[in-house]
Amino acid sequence: MLTVKNLNVWYGPTEVVRDVTFEVPAGRIIGLMGGNGAGKSTILKALSGLVVPRGGIIEFDGKSLVGRHPRDVVEAGMVQVPQGRFVWPGMSVRDNLELGAVTRTDKAEIRRTIDEVMTLFPTLSRKSGDRAGQLSGGEQQMVAVGRAMMSKPRLMMMDEPSAGLSPKVVEEMVAAIAALNRGGLSILLVEQNVGVAAALAEEAHILANGELSFTTTGRQLATDPQVIRSYLGR
Repeated sequence: MLTVKNLNVWYGPTEVVRDVTFEVPAGRIIGLMGGNGAGKSTILKALSGLVVPRGGIIEFDGKSLVGRHPRDVVEAGMVQVPQGRFVWPGMSVRDNLELGAVTRTDKAEIRRTIDEVMTLFPTLSRKSGDRAGQLSGGEQQMVAVGRAMMSKPRLMMMDEPSAGLSPKVVEEMVAAIAALNRGGLSILLVEQNVGVAAALAEEAHILANGELSFTTTGRQLATDPQVIRSYLGR
């Protein structure tokens, strides 16, 4: 579904992503992991159209997305859940969700998608009229995922969905991501939490200093000596 080949991204005079190549097959969860500054979020920005790569191929269903506007990327069927959630704090939960459907005009289907979000995250159903800024961090993460669902994507890019959440909420988020995948959604999962990635990803690509260091399976993440060296330095 998604093919990335020899991706290179620079910020001014600094090369931050170098010759990164990977694929996300349809219906799969693929992990993208590494420490701070490894280039994970930059790759997602390049895929989302937020930064223009200096070189490489980004193809979704065989069509190039290099240099395309972020709206074009969303309309093609790819959407990003950003790190830090970025909800509109003064707006209600429901209004935040409806803004996620800005590229759609099918009002009846939009209402149906809102119902799907509320079913996946019952807490949001109870708090749909509350301001998003009044929610807990975990609830705001639910809003961010629900907002992404509103565009009816076929591939969702998730940037650190477990960051800053309590263990209980992390479990709920893992269950929600697994449910989305069972429903047919392909997912590119950027994570530093090895346990979360191991629970969800079938395959994981490990980044170091902007380059793809190695690839392993989700089952091997927690015990792979290369992963341990990458994260613990030993």
